[in-house]
Amino acid sequence: MRPFIVLFYIGLILSSTTKISAQEIAFKSSTKNPFYDYSESVLSNVATIPDYDSKLEKLKITGTIYQSDGVTPAKDVILYIEQPNEDGSYEIVKTGSKRHVQHRAWVKTNENGEYTFFTFVPGKRLSSRKLKHIHPIIKAPNEREYDLPVYLFDDDPKLSKICRKRMKKQGVDCILTLEKENDILVAKKDIILNQKEKNI
Repeated sequence: MRPFIVLFYIGLILSSTTKISAQEIAFKSSTKNPFYDYSESVLSNVATIPDYDSKLEKLKITGTIYQSDGVTPAKDVILYIEQPNEDGSYEIVKTGSKRHVQHRAWVKTNENGEYTFFTFVPGKRLSSRKLKHIHPIIKAPNEREYDLPVYLFDDDPKLSKICRKRMKKQGVDCILTLEKENDILVAKKDIILNQKEKNI
């Protein structure tokens, strides 16, 4: 793999402000962060992404969010995800005067810090060198929201050994390992709040 491609991948993985596509850049540049579109909804610790029932590669992402000590469960933390469809494209829909990514959802942790998303494995464009990914944003009570490193997939052939070693060295843990349980793929992803993300 050429050095510049490796650097591109690592930049994508480690940058908490990385924008995945031109559509996403345009959407996130709006005056209101899409994270806050949940404001009129009642959130629980389980959420289902739109179109989940029609997807072939169903995916459950589940885990516990902890306070910065890595031990104490974090209650009432909001976690948001948005992702491309199976073809690797962000579907943009319009609600009233607002535009947003179609495949997105929010959860709010329970008293044990637990959360679960029911979603699907995103794809990637055949002509693209980008990795399969899901983009998460997190917010603890009385704190500002912040981006987490994009979730990547362990079985993605584009995720090279060089990228993996560099991520491990930098202490970045964002690779989802999928296991089959009945008819659904399951990924366990615990999160510790306010961990300092290291940059290259």
